[in-house]
Amino acid sequence: MIRPTWLPSLTRRELIIAASAAAAVLLVGGGIVAAAWPDDPEPLPTAGPSIPSVPPAPSIPTITDDPAGTPSTTDPTETQSPDGSDEEEGKDKRKPAEAPLLANAPAAGQGPLPNSAAVTCPEATVTVTDTKGLEDALAKATPGASIALGDGKYTGKFVTAASGTAEQPIWLCGGAGAVLDGDNIKGGYVLHLNKAKYWRLVGFTVTNGQKGVMADSTAGSVVQGLTVHDIGDEAIHLRANSTDNVVLNNTIYKTGLRRDKFGEGVYIGSAVSNWCTVNDCQPDRSDRNVVKGNKMSQTTSEAIDIKEGTTGGLLEGNTFDGSALTGADSWVDVKGNNWLIKGNSGVKSSKDGFQTHQILKNWGDHNLFTGNVATVDGPGLAFALRPSVANVVACDNKFTGAGEGLSNIPCR
Repeated sequence: MIRPTWLPSLTRRELIIAASAAAAVLLVGGGIVAAAWPDDPEPLPTAGPSIPSVPPAPSIPTITDDPAGTPSTTDPTETQSPDGSDEEEGKDKRKPAEAPLLANAPAAGQGPLPNSAAVTCPEATVTVTDTKGLEDALAKATPGASIALGDGKYTGKFVTAASGTAEQPIWLCGGAGAVLDGDNIKGGYVLHLNKAKYWRLVGFTVTNGQKGVMADSTAGSVVQGLTVHDIGDEAIHLRANSTDNVVLNNTIYKTGLRRDKFGEGVYIGSAVSNWCTVNDCQPDRSDRNVVKGNKMSQTTSEAIDIKEGTTGGLLEGNTFDGSALTGADSWVDVKGNNWLIKGNSGVKSSKDGFQTHQILKNWGDHNLFTGNVATVDGPGLAFALRPSVANVVACDNKFTGAGEGLSNIPCR
């Protein structure tokens, strides 16, 4: 039998004395009371090495992609995103639609994810050495094209709307000495995949733009081995229903030079306040993306920010140095659902190591944190889940230097 919640600090002797007194009072009134004493509770089992399973999100009717759906007549949230992510894309006064959960979404780490093995650039079909050559190659790219960047500086804001296929992606490859320079941290994207799918961006450097690499409505793309630095806002952003992409082994540093609260390293999805601006008021379902093996430092906001409305991704093996955190208070903030956050490590935070937040009802839930190492050196928690709901912190996570300890919920 479960001991009542107001009794756990009493001994058995104290319980007997208290119950006897209560029985005496009842007997005086002519009543008869029968009591059954609970056995001493069994100790909780010690957590084993296995990864606990997270229950999938509740099933709901299938969601359509019809943009003509009726927007919600109520505000989708009463809480502003804690990072204040307005993105300053321009304000839209319409109200975003509601974001129901995906039907039968697999538990964290159990759903289909894109292959995250490193890719190797094929032989070039075209080699470019200057800005005009790169612009032309991006505009004319067709499935299977392989664009090689010679070393040098390419100044401008580069964009492509061309798409490859799953069997024949389009490649843009270069060494670290091939530098895409946006020439201004106060406006524009250095490299923009504008509804361009199945790309492989490999090896080169991106610098000096308001945003580094922006991917809108891309799918099946890989961003690998880039060096992205000295950026006004965020370094790499997958947005507007960008799904099944891999952000792998990139080096990111010095973000947020224009405004610190927008200085994320990797940003997945969009804040609900921006859905009308970037996704016609529909939820930004940037789902099943993998962020793996990236090294991030000197980011003024979160190294990784996962937005509400996104489902079923993986953050694995990334490293964070939060020494420059001024516009946020954690390395990772997960506001989506069913994400697996595994084997990451961080040092130095202004408050917490890893966080979840519930910006929309039923979101920021069913996420699993396992095998991470948090050297917080800050006043907060290694894992701060607000609210905890069905998020899980496994007992195999390790931490030091967190003023408030491992987590606000028990590990399991």
